[in-house]
Order: sequence, then structure tokens, then C-alpha cells
Amino acid sequence: MKVKAIGVIPARWGSTRFEGKVLADLLGKPVIQHVWESAKKAKTLDDLVVACDDERIMKVVESFGGKAVYTSVDQPSGTDRLAEVVNPLDIKIAVNIQGDEPLVKPIMIDNLVMALEDEKKAQMATMVKKIDDDAELTNSNVVKAVFDKNGYAIYFSRYAIPYNRTNSIGKDKKPVYYKHIGMYAFTKDFLFTFRNLPKSALENAEKLEQLRVLEYGYKIKIVETKFDTLGVDTFEDLQRVKDIMLSEKY
Repeated sequence: MKVKAIGVIPARWGSTRFEGKVLADLLGKPVIQHVWESAKKAKTLDDLVVACDDERIMKVVESFGGKAVYTSVDQPSGTDRLAEVVNPLDIKIAVNIQGDEPLVKPIMIDNLVMALEDEKKAQMATMVKKIDDDAELTNSNVVKAVFDKNGYAIYFSRYAIPYNRTNSIGKDKKPVYYKHIGMYAFTKDFLFTFRNLPKSALENAEKLEQLRVLEYGYKIKIVETKFDTLGVDTFEDLQRVKDIMLSEKY
């Protein structure tokens, strides 16, 4: 039975460090168009929409043939923007695709949807990738994740976890670290359950909303990917993404 899944790309105009970043030029196209064109190739999505809060974004999305809807400028997060879009829709799974991450691959979206479709215990799924660059271990902007042997999230942190106590683990047994890729798939029912949960202590401490899910006892299915993404939060990030795309011959 085919999953009724929708991909939603939250795209807001306001950004403290890089206003209008989703419309920044990236190799001749706006950032949001790269995200759209990649997500559109996902085989598991029955629909795809950009959730925007500004007419400038709406016009650009429509100009390249994308589908966009207005969402409230008062929404505090991409998850809330996602919920506003899917609330009236008859769908089973909603995927939150970051509008400022043009390196996203369609297979990443498909893997998330399929993982949640097959899942019996979790109502939410997200992605991780092995950390190859040790510099990311001390970067608090790179969220680290640990999960159990059945692929369910145990914790997310801005610190490097697990702690490598070399006396017990040994120099030749360095633990594997995973970074969190901030793309989520929700069942529609759980999306609204999640939004109605009060913010949790762990969430407030780490400023990571997924910790609310774990602290209230719900499960998050982890999907490992070999692909990395990079959010465009600054002009420097935009240049880094350009360099990566040119090296990969986009």
C-alpha cells in the first residue's frame, strides 16, 4: 500500500545572520530551488510544498515551477510551520526538509519515509552520519547523537558523546561518533502530539527540540546515511556549499 507522504520545506525570510538566505544565489539558482529540485526526485513523496512566510519567497518558488503556501510569520519553528501546512491534509507521514540545506539527497528523504512506514514503535524518524572530521566533535553547532542497538535514539547533545575515557576504552578503540542531520519524518498524529507537549528541561538546556520527544518517553527511529548536509547560515557557508557542489559536479 502506497504511503501518503508529503514533504514540506519550511522557508522563512528572517534570519539574524543571513536574511533571505533561501533566495541567495547558488551556482545560478536560489538555494531553495536546489532543495526543491532534489526533494522532488524522492520517490516516496506524494506531494511537496514550500512553507514560506514572505511574498518574495513565494514568487521565486512559483517562478521555477515549485508549489508554495503561506504560513504565519509568528510560527516559532520549522516544525510548527510543518504542522500548519499538514493540519487540513489527509496524509500519514510528513517530512520536514530544511530549506537552507541544498546538499540534501532524494535517497535521504526516501530512507526516512520508508523507515517510518516500516516502524511499529516509533512515531518519528531522523538521520545521522558518522563523523569523519574530529573538529566537529568540539563544535557545538554540530549536534551529536547516540542510539541503541535497535536503532532508536538515546540522546542528542552539543557535546561529544559518548565520552572517550581512554583508560577504559583504549587508544585503539576510539568510539564512533555520529552527527545529527536535521531532517525529520513524523506520523501526522504524532506531529500534533509533539507540538502540544510542554517544552522539556533537556530541550531547554541543549536547545534541541527532539529531546522533548525522548524526555516524554516517545521513540525516534534513527536512519544512518553516508551523505552530509550543510546549512546555509552565513555567506561563508554559502561559499562552502558552492565549493562542495563544484567538486561534485552538480
